[in-house]
Amino acid sequence: MHHIASDAERLLTELDFSRLNKLREGQALPPELADALDTLDLVPPREVPPDVVTMYSQVLVEDAASGQRRKLTLCYPGDAEPHLGFISVLSPVGASLLGRRVGATARWRTPNGDACTAEIASLLFQPEASGDYTL
Repeated sequence: MHHIASDAERLLTELDFSRLNKLREGQALPPELADALDTLDLVPPREVPPDVVTMYSQVLVEDAASGQRRKLTLCYPGDAEPHLGFISVLSPVGASLLGRRVGATARWRTPNGDACTAEIASLLFQPEASGDYTL
């Protein structure tokens, strides 16, 4: 029986975990992501709740400071195109979004050290919720 998720709980599908672990072999992961891989609860892809940010999820985030909303798609480094909103999971933003639920606040630091916070306003698309467990 799964316990009720707290705000701090973050989930990762087993498939995303194994792929991200492979990335770890080829390069150093940012500390946020390495920590996440070591601490996140793993679930089978079919059991991930539909409000959890998984790889290739499209999220609408609202900047805490400006209130500005942006649509981001969490992806692997090879697919990253930040100007189009495709954010690498290896980036501070991507690492902080992975595994969080709608309504949670993601926190990260920009390359120059500024602290940023954004609320996950909604999940526009999650592969698992659409029946795609293999993306």
